[in-house]
Amino acid sequence: MPQSALFTGIIPPVSTIFTADGQLDKPGTAALIDDLIKAGVDGLFFLGSGGEFSQLGAEERKAIARFAIDHVDRRVPVLIGTGGTNARETIELSQHAQQAGADGIVVINPYYWKVSEANLIRYFEQVADSVTLPVMLYNFPALTGQDLTPALVKTLADSRSNIIGIKDTIDSVGHLRTMINTVKSVRPSFSVFCGYDDHLLNTMLLGGDGAITASANFAPELSVGIYRAWREGDLATAATLNKKLLQLPAIYALETPFVSLIKYSMQCVGLPVETYCLPPILEASEEAKDKVHVLLTAQGILPV
Repeated sequence: MPQSALFTGIIPPVSTIFTADGQLDKPGTAALIDDLIKAGVDGLFFLGSGGEFSQLGAEERKAIARFAIDHVDRRVPVLIGTGGTNARETIELSQHAQQAGADGIVVINPYYWKVSEANLIRYFEQVADSVTLPVMLYNFPALTGQDLTPALVKTLADSRSNIIGIKDTIDSVGHLRTMINTVKSVRPSFSVFCGYDDHLLNTMLLGGDGAITASANFAPELSVGIYRAWREGDLATAATLNKKLLQLPAIYALETPFVSLIKYSMQCVGLPVETYCLPPILEASEEAKDKVHVLLTAQGILPV
C-alpha cells in the first residue's frame, strides 16, 4: 500500500508579531496561533518569509521557535524555517528546532551566492543529515534568485528519505505541474505545496497536497474551506470560495515587501496584533491600507 504524504492541507506561514520596539509580542502571537488552530488549519509554519526570518538573528529565531512550539502544544504539526545564507547556521537552527519539539523544518536555499547544482545538493543533504526531523524544501526563486528545479528536487527526494516535501512559491502552474509529476513519480508520498494563494485549487487538481500561503493568516476560512470542499468532492463550494481567494494576492502588489499589509489585514479582521515589522520593512502607507480594506470588504471578509 503506497505511503501517504506526511504533511497535507492548509499550513499558514505564520506572521511573527512584534511590539513597537521590535520584541516578540507573545500575547499577539499566541492569539494568532489560537485563531488559526480554531479555524481548522492542518499545521503552522513559523519563521518563513512572512515570519521575517531574514531580519532576525539566530538567537532570536530560536526564541521564537521555542515560544511557538510551546504555545501550539501539539495541537497541530509545527514546521520551523531554518534556512539562511550559510550551512552552519542552518544546521544549528535545524538541530535546535528538533530539540525544541518541532515536527519538521523548512529550508530555503542559500540566497546570496548563486551556487552550482552540486553545491545545492550537498547543502540540503548536510542539513537533512544533521537531524532526524522531516525536511521540507522551500523554493522562492523571485527572492533567492535561483530555482529549485523539479529534476533537482527529484534528486534530493531520492537522496534522503527525510526530505519529504516542498513549498513551491512560484507563480507558475506549469512549474507546479512538473514538480508534482516529476517527484511524485518516484516518491508518491512527497508533499508538494503551492506558495501562492491563487494556485491552491490548481495544485489540488494536479495531484498536489495543499498550500502554505500568506492570506491564511487573516482569511483562513477561504483556503481551509476550499481544501475541505475539495476533499469532500464539493467542487461547487470550492469554486465559489476560490473566486474570493483569487482576489487576495492583489494585496501583495501594494507594498514591497507586503509583510506589514498582512499584519494590517489581521488587524482588520479583529486580531490583537501590531503591524510593526523589523527593518528594513517600513509601515505600510495609508493609501495601501485603504486599498486593502476595500478589497477585504469586496470579498466579504469584512462587513460592508
